[in-house]
Amino acid sequence: MAQTTSATQEFVPIKEVRDGIVILKDGGMRSILLCSSLNFSLKSEDERSAILLQFQDFLNSLDFSIEIVVQSRKLDIRPYIALLEEQEKAQTNNLMKIQVREYIEFIKNFTENTNIMTKNFFIVIPYSPATLSSNQTTRNIGARFGIGKKKDAATTSESSFDENRSQLEERLSVVEQGLVRSGIRVAHLGTEEVIELFYKAFNPGETEKPIKVK
Repeated sequence: MAQTTSATQEFVPIKEVRDGIVILKDGGMRSILLCSSLNFSLKSEDERSAILLQFQDFLNSLDFSIEIVVQSRKLDIRPYIALLEEQEKAQTNNLMKIQVREYIEFIKNFTENTNIMTKNFFIVIPYSPATLSSNQTTRNIGARFGIGKKKDAATTSESSFDENRSQLEERLSVVEQGLVRSGIRVAHLGTEEVIELFYKAFNPGETEKPIKVK
């Protein structure tokens, strides 16, 4: 009996990424902000209270939902080790060669015995045309970025895309301003950064590299 196979793309709820905007198969749209973190341990008690109150005001001011995503990945130390090994080869002093080699071994042993993680923080801003149902099922990796699949898929025409993008950009501006007032730096992911983000999410075995925003 012949078995039918489905392309992997059929299980990914993303239709395309255009101008840094994720367009879902159901017609919904998502923008993604990369956010910095805040170290509360370096803040005074008054500063902590001010930040918390400002962030609370920001959340209360929203009339739409957002999603906060924290992505943790094990740090890939190999590029740094390769750089050190190049420095070792370039040394002409034997003592310096020995010291660099000892440092390389220390770094290798330390990272092997310690689970060092990197964290990226994202805010996902959604917008769905009014004709779409508000009930949406999310699952697996897509659920972490606020994307899911509906039974009735909608298409986004060129004219409706511009109109919907305008609505999404208004929400994006509100979120950006609220986060900046809270002391959080933000960067809107472009098309290449969004594709890289989802590629790594769906391919966790790939070599880890930080997302670079141009």
